[in-house]
Amino acid sequence: MTDTTAPSTGTPHACYAPGATIDTGVATHHDAADDRSAPGGRAASMVRVDGGMFLMGTGDPGGHPADGEGPVHRVHVDPFRIDPHTVSNAAFRAFADATGHRTSAELIGWSFVFVGLLPAAHPSTRGLAQAPWWRQVFDASWHRPEGPHSNLDGRDDHPVVHVSWHDAQAYCAWAGLRLPLEAEWEYAARGGLVQRRFPWGDRLEPGGAHRMNVWQGRFPATNTMADGWYGTAPVDAFPPNGYGLHNVTGNVWEWCSDWFDPGFYRHSPTRNPTGPTRGTLRVMRGGSYLCHGSYCRRYRVAARTGYSPGRSTGNVGFRCVLPDATG
Repeated sequence: MTDTTAPSTGTPHACYAPGATIDTGVATHHDAADDRSAPGGRAASMVRVDGGMFLMGTGDPGGHPADGEGPVHRVHVDPFRIDPHTVSNAAFRAFADATGHRTSAELIGWSFVFVGLLPAAHPSTRGLAQAPWWRQVFDASWHRPEGPHSNLDGRDDHPVVHVSWHDAQAYCAWAGLRLPLEAEWEYAARGGLVQRRFPWGDRLEPGGAHRMNVWQGRFPATNTMADGWYGTAPVDAFPPNGYGLHNVTGNVWEWCSDWFDPGFYRHSPTRNPTGPTRGTLRVMRGGSYLCHGSYCRRYRVAARTGYSPGRSTGNVGFRCVLPDATG
């Protein structure tokens, strides 16, 4: 019988990382496996975003006020460059091979995996009473995303997962980049649109077309894969937004540099806000392949949450930014 006692990670949340309260022009398509990740060679593959003022946050009645999604407030960001998609497995492998970096999950010895991705014969392990679809899987890591029986065959162009905030920081330092400020992330994710729910507008599936990788069907038992994917999708699987960014909503949550505070928007600076000066959680944005309208609408551009910087799970990744000196 499966033990549903949660590992010591705090209170879990359904659609995003379990235990979350513990410690300009359109870019052209390119092969995501050719991520040009070597230090100093990355800027040419990034999207330049002009600086400017935008309306950050939301008062959307379908949102999550407890996450601090509002109030709507004016923010100005300076020009920057941002990855057109999240860091892929191929790109992260280049970093790991070059540096010998061992991720938090590898050092701890386990990470959280969505139960639907595990084989039927997988040994029973601890889960989460409030979110039993998450399982603690020993030896799950970025290159073994579902545990020791798995590998990355055919997934070089999928987003790297099972990476903590610290792992993302280490990659950025190696590549001469950094994680986005939360304000930069939202400004870029909106793609030039003003106060729309999604990177393309207000309709979840405009004209019946799927625009992101989220759960289709009845969560968590049945995923019809109407959008084409069950777990992660390639980093550039869906059309980009107005700034050329792929998959800013759905697929995987993305780390930002800021500490997380649900009350921060009420008093945050109006120019290049860097977040609170301290905290216990780091901001994540964008939602993931596990988001579903029946219980979670955090696949919107204004949605936000926090997660322990030392933990990892199978639906969290990241993309990088670079300040633009020509702006």
